[in-house]
Amino acid sequence: MATPKSIHTIVLDTGAIIRNHPTVSSLIAQAEEIITVPAIISEIRDADTRSRVQTTLMPFLKLRSPNPNSIKFVTDFARRTGDLAVLSKPDIQIIALAYELECERNGGDWRLRRVPGQKGVNGAPPKKEAEPGSTATEADTEHVVAEDENQGASAAGPGPTEAAAESVATESGPPAVSSEAPATTDAQPENSQTAKEDLSVKEVQTTLSETKLEDGPLSEANELLVSSEEVQESQIEEKADSDDDDEGWITPSNLKKHQAKDANGSIEKEGKEQAVMQVATLTTDFAMQNVILQVNLNLLSPSFQRVKHLKTFVLRCHACFQTTKEMSKQFCPRCGKPTLTRVSCSTTANGEFKLHLKKNMQWNTRGDRYSIPKAVHGSANGRISGGGKGGWGNSLMLTEDQKEYQRAMTNEKRTKERDLMDEDYLPGILTGDRGRAGGRIQVGAGRNVNSKKR
Repeated sequence: MATPKSIHTIVLDTGAIIRNHPTVSSLIAQAEEIITVPAIISEIRDADTRSRVQTTLMPFLKLRSPNPNSIKFVTDFARRTGDLAVLSKPDIQIIALAYELECERNGGDWRLRRVPGQKGVNGAPPKKEAEPGSTATEADTEHVVAEDENQGASAAGPGPTEAAAESVATESGPPAVSSEAPATTDAQPENSQTAKEDLSVKEVQTTLSETKLEDGPLSEANELLVSSEEVQESQIEEKADSDDDDEGWITPSNLKKHQAKDANGSIEKEGKEQAVMQVATLTTDFAMQNVILQVNLNLLSPSFQRVKHLKTFVLRCHACFQTTKEMSKQFCPRCGKPTLTRVSCSTTANGEFKLHLKKNMQWNTRGDRYSIPKAVHGSANGRISGGGKGGWGNSLMLTEDQKEYQRAMTNEKRTKERDLMDEDYLPGILTGDRGRAGGRIQVGAGRNVNSKKR
């Protein structure tokens, strides 16, 4: 009999297909169905990758397009989270397909969220209808069985433990020797092991009392009694120490549990996990992962571990507090100032989006007043030029709609990347080229704005 797979349907994104991680054999071993949208296949441009996908993956891959209602829901949701600007149409279709399959497999969207930041899910799971032939539930049956067992135990009379206690009390000798009252039936030991230990202690006490009357010395009897009690206490302490040690150590029985905990240290436990994951999405795009987690869809890593906590970065304006997911921007889309800072953010399993700001962040105000020269008109022949000493302030880029910035952006697109394997290529440390080491257009006067006046 074949063992059931842990995932029923996996929705694949382009990144997993192009990188071939996980492999096709791993996907088949973990999921019943592998599905994606037709637009994903058209995004594969490389000839080798396309031939590999056609020969190895396509026989096991199903293509399906989501309906317009699912696309509209995902579009509105991504617009509220701020990820719509960086999501392509195939990305939206992938999330919409996962949303549609999740509703089909689970009988509705009861375990999802309709808006970002929603507390809890949409509703409770649908109740399973009881079969018409069954009149009593399992809980009622267990209750009846427990009552029958209790009645049978009470009617059977005193057990062997009580009889042994009575026999020990009878053989213990004269009442003047014994200093303890006989055990009653109400104070029964919790288990048979405890009962045996109590009986052994009583037998030792009885023997010691007889020895005291016959042979005499009380010190020897006390020593024997104390030693027996110390042995019993040491056994209990050793058992407790062994239980405490087993919890902290990694053993063959809990090795997989610790490995999963280390691989997903940011995963939070939220209720009881499903035995079989109905629908899961496998993608490496951060914007898609953010939307998937906030909708409460299942998200997988390439190692088939469920991701519940995501940490990424966004750009936040220090002036108007606007955030944007486009990491290539240099000017704020709202106020238009070059005040964007890189801030880490996280998305939890509850769909909560948090920004992690620095505690004592100080904005650099160098050059804000009187350092940049005032704009001065020049002459037609170029004899007079403003912009300070050497005209350094004429080509400053301070806003996004400046013609200098637009011209620099156009040249940026035309510039070809340097080939590191080229024989004529030399690194900047040898050539002395320090211009644009970060690969971005310089905005403003830079850090050394005050040194330009000298």
